[in-house]
Amino acid sequence: MARFSSPQDPLFQRLNSSVAFDYRLAPYDLELSRAHARMLASREIITTEDLEAIDSGLAAIRQEIDSDSFEIRPDDEDIHMAIERRLIELIGPAGGKLHTARSRNDQVATDVALFVRAHSLSAKQLLCELMDVLLERAEEHLDWRLPGYTHLQRAQPVYLSHHLLAWFWKFSRDTQRFDFCMRASDAMPLGSGALAGVNFLIDRVAVARDLGFGSVSPNSIDAVSNRDFVLDYLSAAATCATHLSQLGAEIVLWSSQEFGFCEPTDAFASGSSIMPQKKNPDAAELLRAKAPRVVAHLSALHGVLHGLPLTYNKDLQEDKEGLFDAVDTIELELQVAREMLRGLRFNRERMAEASRDDFLGATDIADLLVRRGVPFRESHGIVASLVRTAVDQGKHLAELTDAEVTAVAPQLDGGLSEVLAEGAWLESKVSEGGTSLERVREQLGRARAALREAGA
Repeated sequence: MARFSSPQDPLFQRLNSSVAFDYRLAPYDLELSRAHARMLASREIITTEDLEAIDSGLAAIRQEIDSDSFEIRPDDEDIHMAIERRLIELIGPAGGKLHTARSRNDQVATDVALFVRAHSLSAKQLLCELMDVLLERAEEHLDWRLPGYTHLQRAQPVYLSHHLLAWFWKFSRDTQRFDFCMRASDAMPLGSGALAGVNFLIDRVAVARDLGFGSVSPNSIDAVSNRDFVLDYLSAAATCATHLSQLGAEIVLWSSQEFGFCEPTDAFASGSSIMPQKKNPDAAELLRAKAPRVVAHLSALHGVLHGLPLTYNKDLQEDKEGLFDAVDTIELELQVAREMLRGLRFNRERMAEASRDDFLGATDIADLLVRRGVPFRESHGIVASLVRTAVDQGKHLAELTDAEVTAVAPQLDGGLSEVLAEGAWLESKVSEGGTSLERVREQLGRARAALREAGA
């Protein structure tokens, strides 16, 4: 550059260069540049002939990028300068007119916003596909029983369909978070210049409409410094990755021999290098492990932005690598989770056997006492004593004699066997959102409606 009398130190060039990773913004930069050129021509800032040359040159560059023949040179600081350099090589001086009425500051901010918008939609689509699989598996296993857990201790029985739908609703909320990312990135920064606007009466609204934005940024200072939408994407991705981590952890647990509730297909498992008998749920384990990686990218960008003065600072170059890795990580994870769940085999007998533990009916016994006039806190204590009596004698509740039950809970008056009848614990959960079959069927209908709305 003419401003400087000596070249940059090679070490600084290495530190300063971003082309190795921002290369993937090239398709968005080309789309942005073609829209910008059309607007410049419409305002007679460049000629029609210039526009035709620019459009032809950018199309040729797109072909080079698509065919992996686009050359990156040592002096190309970033993909934006590389594209401009190549455009001038292809079409001559007209290529130098493309940068009229824009700065790299608003150009890069717009490219990143386009990237976030595209991948928010991708994440949402992948989430909908995963939710659809969860719905299918829930319908297939509508009345399969298993224990529900708190503190990893058997708590109350539920239907597998109800349990799978719990994951559906977690991922449904993730679609809403990625929807918010679309709204957060809906104001186009282009046209803000370096920070103060540009010296031409450009048509920002036309460019925004051309690129699919809903509006233009109202303040040029905010526009070039804003990376909130990147934080929003990383936040949505971090929460989604956390949900996937929890799902993976559950599959790892359930597929252990101690549980035996499910088994991943061979396509999503691996063996041991030394123990031939092993079938390891590695795909689920990796889902469990990836969340901290995505969360770290969110934390890192908060660290970059905190205390950063307005407007553009080179620190903002650090917004991309973490974003790109988070996008790649979450999109791969969602595909893996979808296919792994599609093939997951559940063991009905093992789950049913675990849910037959009649201690799981303790709350139902307490509720029976409530219906007979005993305050709940008192009934809770009575049933706890009844459980202790059975545990001390190495018995199940159903194995206690009438005399043993009457000695602790005379209010039951023979009602214990009724409460402990097969299936009574599940079908007693009649509250909205509960695990009774009637409520689960209602929930399936709501889930189908929610999926249709999310995919609209």
